[in-house]
Amino acid sequence: MNTSKKGKLSKSERQELITSRLRNSPALRVSELASEIKVSTETIRRDLAELEERGLISRTYGGAARPMEPEPGYDERDRLFTREREGIAMAICSEVKDGEVLIIGSGATTGRIATRLAAVRRGLKIFTDSTAVAAALSQNPTFRIRLLPGIYNGDERCVCGPETVAAVCRIFANTAILGASGFTGNGVSNADADIAETYAAMASRASRVVIAADHSKTARESVLTYCTWDQVSELVTDMAPSDPDILAALKSHGVQLKVTSGHDGGILEEGRLHLGF
Repeated sequence: MNTSKKGKLSKSERQELITSRLRNSPALRVSELASEIKVSTETIRRDLAELEERGLISRTYGGAARPMEPEPGYDERDRLFTREREGIAMAICSEVKDGEVLIIGSGATTGRIATRLAAVRRGLKIFTDSTAVAAALSQNPTFRIRLLPGIYNGDERCVCGPETVAAVCRIFANTAILGASGFTGNGVSNADADIAETYAAMASRASRVVIAADHSKTARESVLTYCTWDQVSELVTDMAPSDPDILAALKSHGVQLKVTSGHDGGILEEGRLHLGF
């Protein structure tokens, strides 16, 4: 980075450094930035105020964080990236065996997965917090579906709250299939803190945890991280992440990355296409 003749960063250079740092860290403190850049804390606070006005950061007590992008509602999400999510659904369903016990979290992508499972699998036992997922699964008469108790969230078509978490903690499954509002090198997050608590419990109650997330969730951090990569077995998405922190985290924790080729459910792995069925 270029500096001025006095060796100090200009205002634009300081602000560029701050926004760059926030791409790799969820939050920064004023005192740390002031020490690193060698300016006063008041200068940093003025920089943060300007960056917040431009919508580039969110100010926090004593520092700054990445701006939180609002997530579209369920109906809107269900109309987005339909081809990509169909491919993700087919790829995940190809690995589910008849008769397995599953936990399926709420979400537009998991709703697609439920529809696909109902078409191609038999004898599954499924626990879910989602009325939409339960309705899709109910099309298969060989399934046993347990809708979890809790406080109903009409916007997300699911239940949540302490009763839901307590119910999840009494079960155990072969596989948990969970969606996400975003994922970074730090883990997988959700835009609703109560739903995130449900997902966290679900991730702890399965032998295998599969994250289903389209490319729009990559390098995006939402309200609450419900799962770190050491808890995840597999990430299924439609575009390989380019973020080095994500790739390093997946590698260090042995998470299998599966990139779908599209609506046919194929998997692109190391440049090779493996059909899902």
